[in-house]
Order: sequence, then C-alpha cells, then structure tokens
Amino acid sequence: MIIPAVNELAEHVSVTKACELMGRSRATHYRDRAAKTLGPAKPRQSPGCRLTEAERDEVLTRLTSDEFVDKSVGQAWTILLDQGVYLCSMSTMYRILREHNSAGERRKQATHPPKSIPELQANRPGQAWCWDITKIRGPRRGSWFDLYVIIDIFSRYIVGWRLEHHEDSAMAKELIEQAIGAHELPDVVHADRGTSMTSKPVAQLLVDLGITRSHSRPRVSNDNPHIESHFKTMKYAPAFPGYFESIEAAREFFQLFFEYYNNEHRHSGIAMHTPASVHYGTWTTIQAQRQATLDAAYEAHPDRFCGRRPLPPQMPKVAWINPPTKDALITAA
Repeated sequence: MIIPAVNELAEHVSVTKACELMGRSRATHYRDRAAKTLGPAKPRQSPGCRLTEAERDEVLTRLTSDEFVDKSVGQAWTILLDQGVYLCSMSTMYRILREHNSAGERRKQATHPPKSIPELQANRPGQAWCWDITKIRGPRRGSWFDLYVIIDIFSRYIVGWRLEHHEDSAMAKELIEQAIGAHELPDVVHADRGTSMTSKPVAQLLVDLGITRSHSRPRVSNDNPHIESHFKTMKYAPAFPGYFESIEAAREFFQLFFEYYNNEHRHSGIAMHTPASVHYGTWTTIQAQRQATLDAAYEAHPDRFCGRRPLPPQMPKVAWINPPTKDALITAA
C-alpha cells in the first residue's frame, strides 16, 4: 500500500522528499521497487567445478572409513595428500560431511553424571554445620588473607573461625577439630568443592568421626546460602574496613566482630534472636518475655492493634539447604 503512495507523491516531488513525507526509508523503497520490477530471483546454477556425485560419494566413503573415521578433516586431508591422493579441498570435505550430519565431534567424549542437589535440614542446634573460606584484603595491592568460618545451620552460631596468610587443608582440619572439641559433634558438615573442602585430611577426619560429608554443586553458590549470607553481613557491616594493615589487626577485628555477631546481632532468619540465644536454648525465655510485653501493650491499647493480639516473630522449626520440592514431598509420602 505504501509503495504506490510514494510513487504517486514522487510525481510531484522528488523520491527523497516523498519517502521523507511518508516516513519510509529511501533505500527500502528502491529495493522493493527493484524486486517487483525484476521478479523472483533466478535459481543459482551449479558451478562447473562442482564434484560429481561419484566423486562426492568417494570423499564420504574415505572420510567415514576405519582409517579416517576418528581423525579430523585436516588430518585426513593431509594423510591423503602424503599418499599422493587429492580428492577435494578441506572446506568441501566439511561441506559433504555436514550434508550427511557427520561434521560434528566423532570422538568418544567423557560424560560426567549431573551432581545431585544437596538437601539438608537441621531441626536443632549442632545437627548440621557449613563452612567456607573467604578472601580478606591486606595492606598492599594483591595482598590477601584467608578467613575460615564454620557456622551452625540452625542457630547461625559461629562455632569456629581462623584467619591465615593462605589456604591450607591442614589448617582447615585443625579448625574443624577445634570446633568439634568445643561443641557437640554434628551429624553433617556441608561445604563447597574448594580444594580444602575436598582435601584428603578434611575428608578423612570426617570419615573417622562418622560425620556425613555434603558438598555444593560446582559453581552453585546457592547450595551454601547460610555461610554466603554471613559473609555478606560481615563485609557490609558499617565497621568493616576496606583492608587491614596487618594480619594481627585483622584477627583483632574478627575476634570482636564474631563475639558481637554471636551474642548481640539479631538475626532475621531465627526470629530476630541472637545466634548464641538459639544455640544454647535461651531463646524460649526471651520469646516468652517478648510475648508478655506485647500482651501488656495490647491490653493497654487494643485499638492500636485493630483488634488483633500481636505476636513476636516466630522461630522456624527447621533450617534448610535446598528444601525438597512439593513433587518430591508428594512422592516421599
């Protein structure tokens, strides 16, 4: 519809002005007009240098023979050339193989089964731990310290930590031993797939103690959410410096920070209780005190609560790493 309108207008003004007034690209207008004038494109003629069907069959037979089936086109072409045989160019060989769906990888490839999704639950403190190592900036460019942290999944309590100049599996083993000596033996220890986490010293320690090992899937940070969330809370804290002048200064800071985190930080994931309160079971008394305070406020001014008795945040009964889906629960039932 727009081409006749542009042509009609072009009888009074230039084609350029007509296209501009009609909001049409001049190049598009000329291209469409030429297509209508010339008609459909003629089929492309086969080039005279094209291989005959017999020659193409010979190329395909050679490339799929036992001698060349496991070799690349480049190797097959070169070997044939060394034997005094020239069939066609390498690009033609690729073209013939593509036509027969044989141009892909023909060698046997190693396949790895998909990693299972870790599904952990903790119904009480001390049942499941998770740990990780994060980098802490040092005094100079390229200078880093390694902070090891172990956290209880249910209570979010820091059961062990250490700061070192480098990452080492022996240090990780010592930290886990110290944490186990100071707290109850956990049923499960979860970590990602870092070198220290999957190292033989750590694995052997957990096996000897009868502790179940659990690991995240490769490159899936959501499989270790509690420790990742803790690292963000730590590094985004107002008191956290951009870097530390020395490892001694860093250790002093983290000693104070973890004491604050365990004993004063109200955690949203555990009904705004402190990790120490949940870890050692004093949260029930504090929860009752909160409810009593809210009850007194309700009795004094019920109109301020729209007739609903207020409740403090409720403590979750279970902490999860990848809770099972509804389909999985239905299947299990």
